[in-house]
Amino acid sequence: MHTPARLLAGAVLLAGLFFAAGAATAQDGSGQGPGDGYANVAGGAYSIVAEVRAKPGKEAELRAITLPLIDLVRGDPANLVYFLQENRESPGHFIFYEIFANEADFEAHNAMPYVQDWFARLPELADGGVKVMRMEVLVPDGN
Repeated sequence: MHTPARLLAGAVLLAGLFFAAGAATAQDGSGQGPGDGYANVAGGAYSIVAEVRAKPGKEAELRAITLPLIDLVRGDPANLVYFLQENRESPGHFIFYEIFANEADFEAHNAMPYVQDWFARLPELADGGVKVMRMEVLVPDGN
């Protein structure tokens, strides 16, 4: 059973990987050090953990229309973080982890034609549509 708690746990692990990637950039001569990626995401940022499952037999088709979103969303200047994941044990089960500065930026993202085109394909490919958890990024006081 995939509960909101399991989705959240996956998102937390993914966020850690994202910010750890910032540490790796320190070795590329950029001058960034471990944890510098955290500075790109302020407390209160608008975070999304979303889940979609392919209908039986539609896994490859849903994957094919979903993969292009990675470059499109990451190319949006309002997007701070975007990861698409697929469950290794259940192909066609996708988790999205996204961060925008605020809700308005997220809603503008959802209004983009490529996002609307993706949503329009879901009734034929997805089992039950998209489940979304709207989250707030928390940081310790003083950060």
